[in-house]
Amino acid sequence: MSTSSPEAVKKLLENMQTDLRSLSMECKKKFPPVKEAAESGIVKIKTIAARNTDILAALKENSSEVVQPFLMGCGTKEPKITQLCLAAIQRLMSHEVVSEAAAGNIINMLWQLMENGLEELKLLQTVLVLLTTNTVVHDEVLSKAIVLCFRLHFTKDNITNNTAAATVRQVVTVVFERMVAEDERFKGIVEQPPPVQGNTNRRSVSTLRPSAKDAYMLFQDLCQLVNADAPYWLVGMTEMTRTFGLELLESVLNDFPGVFLQHQEFSFLLKERVCPLVIKLFSPNIKFRQGSSSAASPAPVEKPYFPICMRLLRVVSVLIKHFYSLLVTECEIFLSLLVKFLDGEKPQWLRAVAVESVHRLCVQPHLLRSFCQSYDMKQHSTKVFRDIVNALGSFIQSLFIVPNAGNTAAVSAPAGGSGSGAQGTAQGGPGTGGVSGNLTTQAAFEYRGTWIPLMTVSVQGSAKATYLEMLDKVEPPSIPEGYAMSVAFSALLDLVRGITSMIERELAMEEEAAAEFREAHPDKEWQLQPGAHLVWEEMVSACWCGLLAALSLLLDASTDETATENILKAELTMASLCGRLGLVTPRDAFITAICKASLPPHYTLTALSSNTNIQCMRTLLNLAHCHGAVLGTSWQLVLATLQHLVWILGLKPGVGGALKPGRAVEGPSTVLTTAVMTDLPVISNILSRLFESSQYLDDVSLHHLINALCSLSLEAMEMAYGNNKEPSLFAVAKLLETGLVNMDRIEILWRPLTGHLLEVCQHPNSRMREWGAEALTALIKAGLAYKHDPPLAQNQRLQLLLLNPLKELSNVLHADIRQKQLESVLQILQSQGDSLGPGWPLVLGVIGAIRNDQGESLIRTAFQCLQLVVTDFLPTMPCTCLQIVVDVAGSFGLQNQELNISLTSIGLLWNISDYFFQRGEAITQELGREEEALQKQAQEKGETLNRPFHPAPPFDCLWLCLYAKLGELCVDPRPAVRKSAGQTLFSTIAAHGTLLQQPTWHIVIWKVLFHLLDCVRTSSTTADKEKIESGGGNILIHHSRDTAEKQWAETWVLTLAGVARIFNTRRYLLQQLGDFFEAWEVLLNHIQSAALSKNNEVSLAALKSFQEILQIVTPVKDSDKAGDAFAAMGVPPVLIDPLSASGPGRPLVRSDSLVERLTRYNGAELQAPPPGEESALEDSALWWSAWNTWYRTGTDSTRPPSGPTEKLSFIPSQPFLTALIQIFPALYQHIKANFSMEDLKKLGVILHGAVSVPISSDASPFILPSYTEAVLTSLQEAVLTSLDVLQKAICVGPENLQVMYPAIFEQLLLFVEFSCKPPQYGRMETKHVANAKYNQAEWVALNYVPFAERSLEVMVDLYHKTACHKAVINEKVLQNIIKTLRMPLGLKYACPSESTWKLAVSSLLKVLSIGLPVARQHASSGKFDTMWPELANAFEDFLFTKSTPPDNLSIQEFQKNEAIDVEVVQLISTEILPFANFIPKDFVGQIMAMLNRGSIHSQSPSFTEAEIDVRMREEFSKVCFETLLQFSFSNKVSTPQEGYISRMALSVLLKRSQDVLRRYVEDERLSGRCPLPRQQVTEIIFVLKAISTLMDSLKKTQPENVDGNTWAQVIALYPTLVECITCSSSEVSSALKEALGPFKDFMQPPVSRVQNGES
Repeated sequence: MSTSSPEAVKKLLENMQTDLRSLSMECKKKFPPVKEAAESGIVKIKTIAARNTDILAALKENSSEVVQPFLMGCGTKEPKITQLCLAAIQRLMSHEVVSEAAAGNIINMLWQLMENGLEELKLLQTVLVLLTTNTVVHDEVLSKAIVLCFRLHFTKDNITNNTAAATVRQVVTVVFERMVAEDERFKGIVEQPPPVQGNTNRRSVSTLRPSAKDAYMLFQDLCQLVNADAPYWLVGMTEMTRTFGLELLESVLNDFPGVFLQHQEFSFLLKERVCPLVIKLFSPNIKFRQGSSSAASPAPVEKPYFPICMRLLRVVSVLIKHFYSLLVTECEIFLSLLVKFLDGEKPQWLRAVAVESVHRLCVQPHLLRSFCQSYDMKQHSTKVFRDIVNALGSFIQSLFIVPNAGNTAAVSAPAGGSGSGAQGTAQGGPGTGGVSGNLTTQAAFEYRGTWIPLMTVSVQGSAKATYLEMLDKVEPPSIPEGYAMSVAFSALLDLVRGITSMIERELAMEEEAAAEFREAHPDKEWQLQPGAHLVWEEMVSACWCGLLAALSLLLDASTDETATENILKAELTMASLCGRLGLVTPRDAFITAICKASLPPHYTLTALSSNTNIQCMRTLLNLAHCHGAVLGTSWQLVLATLQHLVWILGLKPGVGGALKPGRAVEGPSTVLTTAVMTDLPVISNILSRLFESSQYLDDVSLHHLINALCSLSLEAMEMAYGNNKEPSLFAVAKLLETGLVNMDRIEILWRPLTGHLLEVCQHPNSRMREWGAEALTALIKAGLAYKHDPPLAQNQRLQLLLLNPLKELSNVLHADIRQKQLESVLQILQSQGDSLGPGWPLVLGVIGAIRNDQGESLIRTAFQCLQLVVTDFLPTMPCTCLQIVVDVAGSFGLQNQELNISLTSIGLLWNISDYFFQRGEAITQELGREEEALQKQAQEKGETLNRPFHPAPPFDCLWLCLYAKLGELCVDPRPAVRKSAGQTLFSTIAAHGTLLQQPTWHIVIWKVLFHLLDCVRTSSTTADKEKIESGGGNILIHHSRDTAEKQWAETWVLTLAGVARIFNTRRYLLQQLGDFFEAWEVLLNHIQSAALSKNNEVSLAALKSFQEILQIVTPVKDSDKAGDAFAAMGVPPVLIDPLSASGPGRPLVRSDSLVERLTRYNGAELQAPPPGEESALEDSALWWSAWNTWYRTGTDSTRPPSGPTEKLSFIPSQPFLTALIQIFPALYQHIKANFSMEDLKKLGVILHGAVSVPISSDASPFILPSYTEAVLTSLQEAVLTSLDVLQKAICVGPENLQVMYPAIFEQLLLFVEFSCKPPQYGRMETKHVANAKYNQAEWVALNYVPFAERSLEVMVDLYHKTACHKAVINEKVLQNIIKTLRMPLGLKYACPSESTWKLAVSSLLKVLSIGLPVARQHASSGKFDTMWPELANAFEDFLFTKSTPPDNLSIQEFQKNEAIDVEVVQLISTEILPFANFIPKDFVGQIMAMLNRGSIHSQSPSFTEAEIDVRMREEFSKVCFETLLQFSFSNKVSTPQEGYISRMALSVLLKRSQDVLRRYVEDERLSGRCPLPRQQVTEIIFVLKAISTLMDSLKKTQPENVDGNTWAQVIALYPTLVECITCSSSEVSSALKEALGPFKDFMQPPVSRVQNGES
């Protein structure tokens, strides 16, 4: 019922009258004036009621009078009356019938009551009713009313106090509500505010309306009062408390923010009054530090006072909340203060209220955002938002740090046990809060021994404070343990929740807007509003560090599942938000935190501890699953953790990379709790689903995932280096899994995926790389088998992409990986072999990528693949790959691990060549097409076509590659391989060479055969000479193959023979090539270098090949026997069988058998050349080239070494030299037409050299005849044969050839000299064979005597034929012969062989018998002038040799030898002396002197004992003497000179005889009985015999021929002879008798006449 309804009015009137009556009754006795007034009041009311329709208005108008009786009643100060009056007044007020004046009176009356302390509660009630029912009270009246209430608040009575306080609050509210109502009324009326005059401290209030003015004055005075200043408006205040003032300020600010925001006067108050006030009041709290003793500081620091401090914080909260936009700077200060209050040095209660205040801020995300914009994003401004978060974090951290005991004591006393002490005692550990003995299950945090319980402090999202509401407490409360932590924890969670939900909401709106915009304008680009993003990013950047630190710590410390869940959720939402905003560092940091928490600390040592870890794990999986797209690079962290988890849980990768629980978890390192065990399947399931879901990620995110897996794997690889622990295979397995589920877009991730797996495959840890290979090969196989769109057959690029990693695996050195690779190749061949197409080169490359360090088993596997390819797939692969097949087969031949594989692969090459042969046409066509295409491409690019053996046709190139490959195998280090390859090469060339086009032969010769020869030559010449002990195992090696050098020698022999045979059999084909001559030269060069190689086997074989290409040895012509034909072509019998039978796997279809074909070639090639081509081989250039080769070979092989002999390594063998020399006669037949003197000289040098070569002592027993047999070696035979051939050629040749005779003589004479002076071979010391014990001398000189003697015979024979030839005469051959023979003749007994000098003498006699007549004939020409002295010397050297006969010479022998000497003298007497007129006189003189010397037995007078036994050549002396005398006394003496010489000789003889005789007589006399020396006796006997011979001669001569002087000398001898009669020697006596006898013939009577004094 409203107060203005008629019933209410009627009631009011009645009540008033009743009240007045009651009043008059009460005051009847004591207070008559009151009674009267009451009564008149009744009348007044009645009157008003009667007169007025609007009774209330009338009442109001007259209210002063109406109220008067009641006021008077109150004045009585009588409680009963006062109460009655106040009730009546209230009734009036409540009907709003009090006018302004009346109200003033009422207030005054109430003031008096108040001053008298009466009816205080009633007073308050009355004031309140007055102010709340109407708005008549203004200005001073209002202020008086308010002061009244304040004063009542400070009475002694508690009830009054409290009521007054409540009243004041209400009154203050009323004042502001009035103002708000007033503003409402004037809303829309714009007033022009008057100009502000000056800037006084008190802002002019004149502009305000009445209610506003009241409010302003009130608020201003409240500030004054709190500041302890006098009020301006509230006059009459006696006391005031700050706490109350602050509460009032807070309530106004909180309830009426609009007032302050709309009116600048009020804003001014806020800025100028409230804020400075708050800051001032805060100062004790700021300066105070817990534990600083007051003694230390000079001025005592004011203590923080809980009630004020707490209220200040409340005010600040309100200011920040409502007026932040007005008070930006001030708020910055407040917030900074707030942050400071969280310091550990502040009292516990202060920190508690501060953290509550912070919590209040944290639930207002928009406010936080404003902070961020206003402070953090401004330069030079405090980073307020960041500081708040960090402070919260530090606060939480500080709670875990136990304050030390000293501090606790110091602080707890003055602050009334501020709670830090309490906390200190509660640190006893868990259990404090629970039943003793049991661990509490209360939620709590526990960290490093600090246990902090967790309380429920407020509902999430609201900040319900406890201590900020303790307005009645004066002393600081004690804070229960865990309270501050709980608040801070809530604050953190609320902060995260608020920020993330706010930003995510805005992000979602932005995305919607973007989507709408794109729909509306598909052509335009949506422009982002950068502002919002910047703020969000700044907010996150500012807070993430602090948040993360705090949350991580709490997560570590949490023992409660719910708390853990909340913390993880906070971290997860933050991570996701950072991801969406693209803030990588914070995102990674949060994820790292979750990851860290997922794993137990030091998890290798502990159990997979708690459910916490499991919770974290689930959070992490959830993050990866739901927020995969924003993870980007943090995948790495997530995956690293999952990897650890997998490791702890012992999950092992299975097929396709899925992880399954392993059989037993490795080792004791992880003890899984049962709870965890039950979760295992779930977790492994989630893990699998996680990677399966990668197929829904976009390409970029997928790449992030792959990259992360790769980095993770790299780390795992790093870890696995150098230890044998089980490596982590998680990343590899997951790469595989990811690859398999994304096969449809495999191209985009193939390279990073396989690139990494390839690195894994190279890891030293076997388990690691094994999985890498498993993953890689599984992916490749899956990729090839997947039904791609378009199919692989049409997508060549993809196929190659997929196969490429398979090829890359070949670079891995680990055998197990290669094994895996090759096994997968085998599988691919078996499953996809027919559809590989363009992939063949890659696959073949893999098969062929074998290296020697890989071990047998690998090579075997690879070889299986190759065999499969060769048997099954040659027809299906592109022909362009055939060349690769050849290369690969070749590489298996070249590997050195498995000899059998090498040999088998050579067989495969033969099979391949066979395939080429059968499918020749098809292959040619396909290759032709391919070639055209390539040619076209090359032309378009402007390049030349680049393929091996270009420009031969492609099919020929294929053959050439095959040949080249076999060629490489021919120089393999292993002899067996070389041999097999060589045989195969020459056989294929022989068998299939017909397919080649003629120009290709050019390449075969130059690039294949000659190249091969070059290589073989190089290898052979550099081969090792070390002895190889055995062929591995217990195989013995024959001594002829026991060094690498000897084994290479065999190869060289085979190769050279093969090439030579091809030249021989294909000569007619080859001669049509333009450069046959060059090829011939090169071949000869090879033959030459082989012949000159330091190996007997090679050099000898080279000469055989030489003979073969010169067709000196005719090749086999019998083509009936196939075997022979093969043998002729070097096809080894081994190869014939598999060929004529068909190759493995497929029957060979062919027109005719290989054998027939070969025989046909043989027949064809080796028959007589077609007509018209006979001259081809007669091409003299070829022959001369051959001669040059022969000459160079001969020269080099026979040239004696020049250096010291120690270095001598090689001396050519006799068979070699023999073969070499044997080639000459045949070669000569072709070159004789132009064979010049120069050539003959060259030949001579070689022949001489060859004969001079010594024999190694180990060979000599086989070559040398025993010394006694005079036999020539075959080499010597050959040499003489060569000369014989020449001599015969000269003989029948034209005149001009005959000039060569002297050269031949010269050559023979050289050989003759060998008899006495064996040739020197360089400076080499050889032992003569006779005195060589085979084991001492390394080299043995041949017995050259038989050779020299045979040469001598040949020479004599030749001279016999040619003595009269002009050239022989001109070149002084006879003189040379004599000169040569002088040596054996002179040596005589010193000759190595006795036969030599005898043969020399007989030869000389024969030659002279032919030559002297010629010489005499040509005497006049002077051509023989020089010959005579030579002859004289020869005679002299022989007849008077310096050598002594051997001691063992028998008398008969001696006489035979003497007979030879006599023969010579007879030659002189018959052939020379009779023709003295035609002979140079000097010569005759020399002969005479010689005869003279012979006739006197001319031993030197100084005899030594050793010579006493020398036998005298008496017969010889006699002949000489006779010849001499015969010549002396012959009447043919033509010139006095000759006579003179003989006369001289005689006189010398006679004189000498005289001397000898005399000396003898003398000595005989002196010696007495002693016999004289034998020598002297012999001499005297000889003299005596000479005298008797002389006497005989004189008797026979015409007297006129004898010189008178001679007679005188003869006669003078007689007395001396007589003297000798006394000698004692009987021998002398008989000789004397002989000498004296002839004197009788000259005894005549003397002549009477004397003429000129002469008789």
